[in-house]
Amino acid sequence: MGPQRTWIPWVRCQDGGESPDTDKDREKRWAELFDQLDLNKDGHLDISELRAGLAGRGLSKGSLERLVKAGDTNQDGVLDFEEFTQYLRTHEKQLKLMFRRLDSNNDGEIDIAEIQNCLKNIGVNISVEDATRILLSMDKDGTMTIDWNEWRDHFLLNPLTNMEDVARYWKRSMMLDLGEQLTVPDDFSEEEKKSGYVWRQLMAGAMAGSVSRTGTAPLDRLKVFRQVHGSTDFKGNVLSGFQYMLKEGGVWSLWRGNGINVLKIAPETAIKFTAYEQIKNVMRGGDESRNLRIHERFVAGSLAGATAQTAIYPMEVLKTRLTLRKTGQFSGIADCAKQILQREGVTAFYKGYVPNLLSIVPYAGIDLAVYETLKFAWLNRNRGLADPGVMVLVGCGAVSSTCGQLASYPLALIRTRMQAQASVKGTPKLSMLALIHNIVTKEGVAGLYRGISPNLLKVIPAVSVSYVVYEYTRILLGVDIEGGI
Repeated sequence: MGPQRTWIPWVRCQDGGESPDTDKDREKRWAELFDQLDLNKDGHLDISELRAGLAGRGLSKGSLERLVKAGDTNQDGVLDFEEFTQYLRTHEKQLKLMFRRLDSNNDGEIDIAEIQNCLKNIGVNISVEDATRILLSMDKDGTMTIDWNEWRDHFLLNPLTNMEDVARYWKRSMMLDLGEQLTVPDDFSEEEKKSGYVWRQLMAGAMAGSVSRTGTAPLDRLKVFRQVHGSTDFKGNVLSGFQYMLKEGGVWSLWRGNGINVLKIAPETAIKFTAYEQIKNVMRGGDESRNLRIHERFVAGSLAGATAQTAIYPMEVLKTRLTLRKTGQFSGIADCAKQILQREGVTAFYKGYVPNLLSIVPYAGIDLAVYETLKFAWLNRNRGLADPGVMVLVGCGAVSSTCGQLASYPLALIRTRMQAQASVKGTPKLSMLALIHNIVTKEGVAGLYRGISPNLLKVIPAVSVSYVVYEYTRILLGVDIEGGI
């Protein structure tokens, strides 16, 4: 977080109010900034120095590469002081034009309504709350408006070239609030939908989820074992649980069930997004210009999640059965599905469906509420420091996900038990309420949280890996947005 603390003195205006800088003032400020960024003091700035010096600014590698390319007049791959100052001089003129264009009432300040209008021009309607969040990331003096100095300082080293870039940057600054936890799908403009951008974005998320789930699959399998077998057949801590699985099926057995777990990401994401778009249209009542409030987006997201879960639920049942299988029990996904169909019938593919649906609302509601609250609190405490850095966002995601899981975990445990009933010999086929009563009677309330320790252990690595893979995949697929976090 060091670079974040030293950023403001680099570019903070030396004069007060709205008085224009003299060329001498600007040159002095730019020289100080160049000296701060030139870590090895060789008189040149390269990509690695910019990434290190601007680590707290939320700039992607692609954005920094564009910055160097725009200023590197002699094409030697680095920026000397003359190239650096010339780039800033040119970019500042572009920023001034954009500021005047955005300042529709010509009062010298940008307010919440003007931010909303800017995003509306590219087909994205945002609420007052979202616009306030954007404003707080730039408002350093607490006036709830953005003046020219704040605008310039915020975007000075961000290679945005037009208002469309600014609008997409602002939209991107909210992405994790709505998309990273997959609680509420993101809003996209009509232009983005037509260009194929949406599906590349969703593909990046699916890839991130695949790598994240594969990396934490052993912990997930241990969780399922502890949920299903309770305290009777599967005693001990996390370490002894891994030893049990290794002894039964070897190292590769730790990843049983991961294949189907990864396969269901793409259809679930696609169905959720499509359903979310349709539900939003219904809630707007034909008024396309109406912004959905945060609680309306939550309801729409929960309904979209329920729709997606209904469609892919048989894959959830298969995942649980394959995760619990013993060596040689099934030859693959198709064989598992065939055996379930022959022995238990079609209804077996929807065992545990009710508790699964009931768990969506508490998890999604608490996850989204905690994440929004934490990030909004960070912006309030750190006015004008752009978007939170990676560690802040990962921390918010980990805390919100943990809170969501704590609230919904008993229902998730009941769902898994019901999915696995036929595969565990001697297990009575109980209903949801009967299972809850049975667990509480035999194991106490703590029994409803059986297996939560490995589940909590995987939260931080899962969020972190997903975040990193998502960013790199997004860039490879050509959806890198200027200033993307």
